[in-house]
Amino acid sequence: MTRNTLSIRLARQTDLPALIALYADDDIGQTREKAKPDPAYQSAFDAIDADPNHLLVVGEKDGVIAATLLLSFIPGLSRHGAWRAQIEAMRVARALRGKGLGRDLVDWAMEEARRRGCSLVQLTSDRRRTDAHRFYERAGFEPTHFGFKLSLETT
Repeated sequence: MTRNTLSIRLARQTDLPALIALYADDDIGQTREKAKPDPAYQSAFDAIDADPNHLLVVGEKDGVIAATLLLSFIPGLSRHGAWRAQIEAMRVARALRGKGLGRDLVDWAMEEARRRGCSLVQLTSDRRRTDAHRFYERAGFEPTHFGFKLSLETT
């Protein structure tokens, strides 16, 4: 699907290096991602790719991967058995932020969520990403909940 400035498609295994680079393309991501190839990325990609309730997409601009997000569909009993769409790991290349690419990606995700019968779209964002928070609020998202995380990784 081609948007105003972005061509959106499902990610392919060959996109992994570009995706990892996008994840690491800011101060927070640099502390989370590994610069060297890691089999964990391939394993995660395979699990996402095999599950029809997860869509990992890339946005290309001029044939180059410029953005990505993971859209997951979650069944629930609350809200009368409503399905939710969860946006995760949305990234736009640092040099291309502010040009409408993120909006194209979010619009695509909302359309796909509606098409799949979801009653709401939700996301989380690191509290340090204040620019992202302003972006999501301009896109219509409201900060209605607190989020909590507990790391299960050992050091």
